[in-house]
Parts: sequence; C-alpha cells; structure tokens
Amino acid sequence: MFDARLRPLIDPPLNRAGLILARAGVGANTVTLVGFVLGLGAALAIALGHSLPGLVLIALNRLADGLDGAVARASRKTDLGGYLDITLDFFFYSAIPLAFAVQNPEANALAAAALLASFYANGSAFLAFAIMAEKNRLTTAAQGSKSLYYIGGLAEGTETIALFLLMALLPGWFPVLAWGFAAVCFVSAGARVLIGVQALLIHGD
Repeated sequence: MFDARLRPLIDPPLNRAGLILARAGVGANTVTLVGFVLGLGAALAIALGHSLPGLVLIALNRLADGLDGAVARASRKTDLGGYLDITLDFFFYSAIPLAFAVQNPEANALAAAALLASFYANGSAFLAFAIMAEKNRLTTAAQGSKSLYYIGGLAEGTETIALFLLMALLPGWFPVLAWGFAAVCFVSAGARVLIGVQALLIHGD
C-alpha cells in the first residue's frame, strides 16, 4: 500500500549507492545472493532466540533487496536477476514466520501457519497475474522499474518489512501481529484477484 508512495524517497539514495557498487564491479546478482544469506541468518538468529540480531539482519536483507535493483539499473537488467530477486524474496518471507514457529512452537506455530497461508494466497494472486500481464503485454511503473508486472495491494513490501522488524523487536507479540497481518494479507489477496479479473476481462484474450 505504501510502496509506491515511498519510491520517490528511497529510489534516489538507492540509485546513487547502486551506481557506486556497479562502478566498483559488484553485480546485481551478487547483491541479491548476499542479501539472501543475510535473510537466512536472520531466520536462524530468530529461531535460536536471538531476536535483536535477527532484526539487524532483516534490515540488512531488505537494504540488499533495494540495492540489487539499483545496481541492475546502473549496469544491466537481466531476466536471471529478476527471477532470483523475486524467488529469493519469497524464500525469505517464508523463513521468518517459520523461524518464530521454531523459536516457540506452542505459542507461535498456529499463528505462523496462518501467516504463511496468507503469504501463499497473496503471492499466488500476484505472480499468476504477472504471467497473464506479460502474455497480454500489460505494463506498469507504479511500483518503480520491475522485471515483472507488479500488481499493488494492501500488503506489500513496506508493510511486510515493518511487520518483521516489529516482530523481531517484540517477539512476545508475534501471535497477535501474525494473526492481524494474515487478515490483512487475505484481504489484499482477494483485492488482487478482483483487480486481476477486471484487468483480464478488459485486456485479456
């Protein structure tokens, strides 16, 4: 919901940093993979009960996620880079709720399962439409320059990052936060399905 509004604020510094990294010979895929390793480190730290180090690693993972696109724009965008970016993002998004479930199964497992189910619903609505949008040559720049059609929703990257950071800061509140955000994600998934259906009725084959 807030991604498009934040783009004008975060893109300029990210693009400057991306240009510096590109000129230094750092590839976008390298940044993506380093960010993924940091994300796995965050999940491991949380699972072991070290939530504050997990918070720092989550923040670094998200910084890398912003920088890889900036590096690609400053050098060369590739289909492989776009594929790795979105795929490893989804791996990361699933790893954090799972880590909280491992940390405290009795208190967190059911809420983590609900959150993961909502991520699955949201992700499938998002990615399935991207396939159809590509087939019908639909484009958008509402969320910045992306490798695939990015259909907006109530629950996007900004909200998910804020949620994960809040969970790591207040791990005892994980069940409440997870159930609440799962509800938002299910509503967002439903809205994305409706938007997708409407767009394909107008533009589809």
